[in-house]
Amino acid sequence: MTTDALPVLDLADLDAGPEAAERFREQLRTATHEVGFFHLRHHIGPAVVAELFDVARRFFALPEEDKRAIEMIRSPQFRGWTRLDGELTRGQVDHREQIDVGSEREESGIVDPPYMRLDGPNQWPQALPELRVVLLAWIERLEVLSHRLLAQWALSLGAPADHFVSTFDPASILLKLVKYPGTADTSRGVGAHSDPGILTLLLIEPGKAGLQVQAGDGWIDVPPTEDCFVVNIGELMEVATDGYLRATQHRVTAPAQGSERLSIPFFFNPALDAPVPSVELPPHLAAEAKGVTRDAANVIGSRYRENLLKARLRAHPDVAALHHADLVSHEE
Repeated sequence: MTTDALPVLDLADLDAGPEAAERFREQLRTATHEVGFFHLRHHIGPAVVAELFDVARRFFALPEEDKRAIEMIRSPQFRGWTRLDGELTRGQVDHREQIDVGSEREESGIVDPPYMRLDGPNQWPQALPELRVVLLAWIERLEVLSHRLLAQWALSLGAPADHFVSTFDPASILLKLVKYPGTADTSRGVGAHSDPGILTLLLIEPGKAGLQVQAGDGWIDVPPTEDCFVVNIGELMEVATDGYLRATQHRVTAPAQGSERLSIPFFFNPALDAPVPSVELPPHLAAEAKGVTRDAANVIGSRYRENLLKARLRAHPDVAALHHADLVSHEE
């Protein structure tokens, strides 16, 4: 096991002149072709980040009855609080507690096609009204940042800057607040997986390690880097580039007994029904495209709706059984 071999990119380079911006794009392309992960120095004020972690801690400190009032089992859209050990990854129990928040929309009422059931409202705790204010402001901030990153990816791959824009009209966003409690079995946390969408921006509590990224036949530890997101691409970016960019497997170990760790991942993904436009790579890049990963246990679709619905039904079988019993047999 080695520690943190990920490159560090600085968002400020995009405002430092043409040469610095081009260097950023080259680093972006290289990192996501070779590793699939990198650190991104974000230049978001420390007070904003501190407020986010503070409201997360206050949410997890609420009495259980307040959290149960917004438990995910109440939401056909898979929004709300998930108790400790209440989610699965690749059939294994994740040792974490969390709340899921998505794009705020009205419930569609559409049953078929089934992926349209995933659009709808969030659940917010009455005992902590400021959670809604802080999280929606964070989502708005990161949506702007994500659009900027996607434009740079497009340019780095030889496509126009607006290549992906229509795919995100509107974007499907998922934000999680996650608490990993300490345990004697630190191998428990989140099992190995790749993300089903386009882009993930992960904020890790300062000083708290646990994320591991696959590198060759082994894993590297990725502790947090000051003022940085850990960024990775999802399976749809692999699809869009015919495997030139890599949706890399990663996992999370649990903290030691007597401690805990918070993390806040933000998933930026296309509209549910939007096809992801393929990138016509320049010949020298296309020659290095290895094709989309083939895995019978995790078939990657070309639209976010397929990947998201598959992931949600598997991760939360209790919600699936209660609200989507007609779909569960399709996943067995």
